[in-house]
Amino acid sequence: MEMSNLFRIITTVAGFICFLAIALWAYGRPARAGFEEAAMQPIADNDTPAMDLGEKQ
Repeated sequence: MEMSNLFRIITTVAGFICFLAIALWAYGRPARAGFEEAAMQPIADNDTPAMDLGEKQ
């Protein structure tokens, strides 16, 4: 086996392991609460526009 093929195999396996680790982290229970809170932020946000510094009330 050539050295370049071995490097390609190792890189592919390492990338797949990283992908699985990120997917497990993203869909795991501990991260769910934070993601649900972030998903509700635009809905719970106050819809009144911010005033410019030079604008009077």
